[in-house]
Amino acid sequence: QMKDIENNDDLYLLVDAFYKKLLTDTSIAYIFTEVVKIKLQEHLPILVIFWSQSLFNKGGYFKNLTNIHLDINAKEYLSPELFKIWLNHFNASVDENFTGLNAEKIKTQALSIANVMQIKIQNERNANEKL
Repeated sequence: QMKDIENNDDLYLLVDAFYKKLLTDTSIAYIFTEVVKIKLQEHLPILVIFWSQSLFNKGGYFKNLTNIHLDINAKEYLSPELFKIWLNHFNASVDENFTGLNAEKIKTQALSIANVMQIKIQNERNANEKL
């Protein structure tokens, strides 16, 4: 019987499982290994804080999520296909480890974030094309 996402330890387990999937999938791993050159041990706790704020309304995540993604996109186009891969791995990571209201809520939030980011990236592309 799987449990729901209840605390930051659960979120750490989730983001750890999620990044294992991302980094072993060659169709998206290069974003994290070559474009961003992510330091996973530093990155995972930040993700926990982000999702803790998103899910439990406590945390203290102060970075600008949009700017981070627009900066990455300036180096390497974050295509709708990449967002789809990201979301599929996220949902699978949730479903393989958790079940319950928070598990459903975090998947909805991830979808919402992916949609907002794609709209902002597309808006910026459109604005740049007009220049």
